[in-house]
Amino acid sequence: TSDNVDTRLSTHSRSVMIDRPANRRSRLAVPDSGAGSLEPDHHGIEAPGTLARAEAHPRPAETATSRTEAENTRRAYANDWAAFGRWCRLRGASPLPPDPELIGLYLADCAAPRGASAPLSVASIERRLSGLRWAYRHRGLALARDDGQIADVLAAIRRAHDAPPESKAPLSAQDLLAMVATLPYDLRGLRDRALLLLGFAAGTRRSQIVGLDCASNDTNGQAGWIEVEPQGALLVLKDKTGWREVEVGRGSNDRSCPVRALESWLSYAKIDTGPVFRRVSRDGRRPLPARLSDKHVARLIKRTVLASGIRSDLPEAERLRLYSGDSLRGGLAGSTEDGARRLGHAATGMPGEGRSRDRYRVNRTKASGL
Repeated sequence: TSDNVDTRLSTHSRSVMIDRPANRRSRLAVPDSGAGSLEPDHHGIEAPGTLARAEAHPRPAETATSRTEAENTRRAYANDWAAFGRWCRLRGASPLPPDPELIGLYLADCAAPRGASAPLSVASIERRLSGLRWAYRHRGLALARDDGQIADVLAAIRRAHDAPPESKAPLSAQDLLAMVATLPYDLRGLRDRALLLLGFAAGTRRSQIVGLDCASNDTNGQAGWIEVEPQGALLVLKDKTGWREVEVGRGSNDRSCPVRALESWLSYAKIDTGPVFRRVSRDGRRPLPARLSDKHVARLIKRTVLASGIRSDLPEAERLRLYSGDSLRGGLAGSTEDGARRLGHAATGMPGEGRSRDRYRVNRTKASGL
């Protein structure tokens, strides 16, 4: 009964409290023992691969990147459904049809589980709820996210567990130069050097820098493109509020110049169309068509931070925690007077409209220390 469940949950030390009408009965019955908890599922709980195959045929217009992202999302949602099915079986409950009260109890248990299981973050709990909604929708059933019994639990979880995002340490120009000095001059090294220098000088998000193409309309779903000019490079970026143009002037010397690093990478890799930053073959001799993942940027920063000895006074784990993809963006914001304004500036109109002929009059690359 619902009273039994409330008693079981309240005995466990949790910060999420769920109020429930006294006269409402739940379908969740807690068995007296563990017997029968691992019975075969008879409630439509498929293995993760089964649900993933439900939409295994992407639309023709989808790109390889979007297909991969969609498959990963479906796989994650299928795993969420399987985890909910196991939770129900252990408690003698049925996951079908959807019961907001049952799902509210499940989310609360994810936030403060009994036993040795680690509590899930707010983002992971909300993702699990999305997975359940996806699974129910594929069975012709609806689960309202804004149902009171679900919304109240989520609100309580956020109040008890949500924390402000952890800020990352910004990188200075000196830090960046020390990091790129650790990179070799093979094909991967040329690519990663251009990635770090250009990402810092342009103040881009990691998804934006790896989403750049060599020209407009090179690929579907591009995040922007690059135009190399005599005085520097112009990045046309797609933001939530529209398109914006960011000029990157040439640096003080070839070692620190992001535009020169970009030209070297494109020249040696023989890239003139499609993604700018892409994977390299295992032997390191040729670029591959596939675009780099934004996760590569975070891994690259962490690896070069350790190799360069930045903040060597701290333990390695602390250094890895301090630096990530946001460190590039944060470094530009603090290196020039208009750095913060530049990060948030969105150009109005379509790309190319009202371009100034003297856009490189103020060389922010040199002003940042590169």
